[in-house]
Amino acid sequence: MTGPQSSTLSGNRLHLNHGPIDLIIWAEGMGAARAMMQAEARFQSVLTELVAELPKLRSPVDQPLQGQIACDMARAVAAFRPAFITPMAAVAGAVADAVLAAMVKGTDLSRAYVNNGGDIAVHLAPGHELTAAIVGTARASVVLHTDDPARGIASSGWGGRSFSRGIADAVTVVAQTAAMADAAATMIANAVDLPGHAAIQRQAAQTLQADSDLGEILVTTAVGPLTAAEVAQALACGEAVARDFLARGLIAGAALFLHPQSRTLGRLQLAKEPCLV
Repeated sequence: MTGPQSSTLSGNRLHLNHGPIDLIIWAEGMGAARAMMQAEARFQSVLTELVAELPKLRSPVDQPLQGQIACDMARAVAAFRPAFITPMAAVAGAVADAVLAAMVKGTDLSRAYVNNGGDIAVHLAPGHELTAAIVGTARASVVLHTDDPARGIASSGWGGRSFSRGIADAVTVVAQTAAMADAAATMIANAVDLPGHAAIQRQAAQTLQADSDLGEILVTTAVGPLTAAEVAQALACGEAVARDFLARGLIAGAALFLHPQSRTLGRLQLAKEPCLV
């Protein structure tokens, strides 16, 4: 595997890549150039830190961890137990949080984001907002404002880059951090489901990826035709979990999509305006 790679993209964005980690970074303000340098410097050791503790991060049982990102992952998923969840459910969001934290340290930024494959950590100075597209659907975007409690956006669904136990086309969550949003989106997407339905194909996660943290747990590989009532039933299951998370203060809002229906709750504002992210 080659080491960390960086390149400049249009729109004053920075692309950082190392193995499975792929970040798009943007900053606005007097300290933007310095913020980009600090992001690149922080990124150099991210994958090495995670690999060093990977066996523990794949465990559903609490393990002693050392690295900052690993500890952030563990803290993010702890709130969702005793349901099955490993720190890997928060890895993309936690990486985005860590790189963003490095960017804003000692800089004067009006806005910034770190987008890790759709899991996004956001910085907003007073009086600013940011609009981000929802992964998995072209129908809407998320708008974050300065006075919103959320600075993290994450999405999950059965057709995404990670395995899902549910059938949601997409579940997007806003939460205090990207790591919390990442973990919550995973759990809500798992809950959008019709267990035992003949139109849904599933396979043990480890047969698709030998080192998957989900092991023998069945994950969704295909979703056939569903009636409108079945779609509504599956979304209702996910919405119930999302409302519980909202009541407990774990998330600020969520949007659930299963073609052609959707559910939106909490302080998640949807728009169809042009997106910055």
